This record gives sequence, C-alpha cells and structure tokens, in this order.
Amino acid sequence: MKRHHLLTPLRILILCFTFVCASTAVRGLPGRQSTATPAPARLSDEQFWKLATTFSEQDGTFRSDNLLSNELNFQYVIPDLLEKAKQGRVYMGVGPEQNFTYIAALKPSMAFIIDIRHGNFDVQLMYKALFELSADRAEFVSRLFSRNRPAGLSAQSSAREIFDAYLETEPSKDLFDTNLKAIEHHLKTKHGFSLSYGDMEGIQWALGNYFRFGPAISYNSSSFVAAPDIVGATGFGNRNRGFGGVTYADLMMAEDGNGQSRSYLATEENFRILKDLETKNLLVPVVGDFGGPKAIREVGKYLKSIDAMVSAYYLSNVEQYLSQDGKTAAFLANVASLPLDESSTFIRSGGGLGFGVFGRGGGLGSELGNMLSEVRAYIGR
Repeated sequence: MKRHHLLTPLRILILCFTFVCASTAVRGLPGRQSTATPAPARLSDEQFWKLATTFSEQDGTFRSDNLLSNELNFQYVIPDLLEKAKQGRVYMGVGPEQNFTYIAALKPSMAFIIDIRHGNFDVQLMYKALFELSADRAEFVSRLFSRNRPAGLSAQSSAREIFDAYLETEPSKDLFDTNLKAIEHHLKTKHGFSLSYGDMEGIQWALGNYFRFGPAISYNSSSFVAAPDIVGATGFGNRNRGFGGVTYADLMMAEDGNGQSRSYLATEENFRILKDLETKNLLVPVVGDFGGPKAIREVGKYLKSIDAMVSAYYLSNVEQYLSQDGKTAAFLANVASLPLDESSTFIRSGGGLGFGVFGRGGGLGSELGNMLSEVRAYIGR
C-alpha cells in the first residue's frame, strides 16, 4: 500500500510561494511570451497626459519638420512583417503618418511614438484630434487638408478615389479656421490637456502647411516656410531634396509590392483601427532622443509593469544619425530595457529600392531586423 503524504498548511504556503517566484522569473526572461493582459483597455485623459509628458525628455532638433514621410515603398515589408511580428501587442515608432500604416497592419493594443522634436509631439496631438473628430476617411482628409468634402465619396471609396477627388478641391480658409478651433477645443477642453502656447503654435503651423499644400504636400514642401522654434526644424531653406517628390497622396495610394494597398487610409477598417486607439488614448506621443537617458527606458518600465510585449519598433533611418553622434550603444542598451521576445521586430529605412513613380524618387526602402538578437548583448546595461 502506497503511503500518501498530507500537505500541511506550511507546505502549501511554501509551494505557493515557490510557484509565484518561478512565474515572476519566467516572465522577466527575454524570449518568453506574456500571457497577461498586454495593455489597458483605455487610458484616462490624466493617465495619457502623464505618460506623454513625464516620459518625455528635453526637446531636441532635426534638420526637417518631417510633416510626412518620403518613404514611398515602406509598405513593401508589411507582408514579411506580419509573418515575423505578432499582432495585438505594443507598437513603437518615430515620426509622423507612416506609423499609422504599420499600426493598421499590426493592430496593436497600444502604441508609443518617440521623436526627438517637440514638433512631432504636436503633430501627433493634431492627428489625435482629427481621428477622434472624424466619422470616416473622407471627413478626416477634409479636416486634415481644410478642403470641403467632394460629393460621391463613401465608405467603399478607394484611397485613390478619395485623393483624386481632394487633389481637385480648392482649399478653404474658413474650414481651416474652423478645424483649428475644433482641434484646440477638443484637446484642451474635452480632454483637458495642458497644452502650452507653443503647442498650439506647432499644431497651427503643421495644419497650416497641410492647408497650404493640400494632398500634394511633399517632404520638402515646407522647407522654405520658417517654422516656430517649438517645431525643432533646423534646416530651413537648406534641406536635402533627394527624395522630396513623394506626396501625401502618393503615400496613401501606394501598395505593398504585391498589389495590395495597406495605407492607413486604404480602407475604413484601417482608419477605424487608428480612430479606436486614439479615442481610447492608447497612442501616446513622447519627446525623446533614441540615445537619450530617459524616454525609451521609461516606456520599457511602464510596459513591464503591465506585462506587455513589444511587437515592432519602426526606426526610420534614425540609426544613421545615432551613429554620427556616437549614440548607437546607448540606443541599443535602451532598446534592451524593453520587454522583447524572439518575434519583436525592428522596421528600418535605408536605400536599395530605387526610384518611385514617375521618377520622382521612391525615397528610402525598408527592411526588418530581429530586436532581441540585436540587443541581447546590451541587456542589463
């Protein structure tokens, strides 16, 4: 007859303690997937503003205002990205609207956009208001470029149909003034964000350029328009014009190399993914230097505190400038502080995909990298 060992209360307590400790240790290891809730269902206005401001570093500068991407072929990596990275996790990125297309593909539960310029912080706040104020893509484009909505556009309209229509539509100063007031009211009164005078200067300047140039705005359109100091653009009148011909309309009508249009304005479904994140305060802009001491690490601490995992990190070509400034090691150590696993993926911009439509310059090509393997040597630094 087998002898049964009774579990005494002390033995039960010891076993429970051991299990909790082991579980905690496993969750902290790189390469392990989290099974806990990856992000809050929504953030309050106070929580959103606290994350956005307390995670931020001192404002920095860059040579351009980056009101839009010049990366016409940036969708080409999306099919491969969806094979490597996991949807429903946390997305991180830099810069303006190209993040929205990657977000539409990855459907993250939360997103952080970190950029060295305060101007990008203000652009993201502008977009936040426009997403929340707009019922559909056609209204969103109307508000962004301050043009009255053309007749005949519907939820079934393609991005090409929408932008072809708006390219033929005249700007409206009255609509611009109305939109600017609506954005200010939405951010300051509805959300209660403590926007500074400089923030409103940055938002007005960005919206003014979209109004001035319309859907034909390109990376270089605003290079001869003097920007307020808060924008942080230092290359006034002296910007590299190599890839400046790609317009906002081009970017939204582009496809992934396989004939599928994946821009954030390609479908109502894609638009809704962004509108939902913004409405729930789950797309958080942060001012920060990739090689700085605070922003990325604060995001990492927060994500670990909610047991979240980074799905992808869009870097554009920032690593080029980090290398020039001797900050590559600091950046890699910062990324190593994030919660990562074997599927966490860098999205980079670089050369190699040639020129785009009509010889106007396709801008930078894109490629993917495995985050954990690239930063493993920096974990703990």
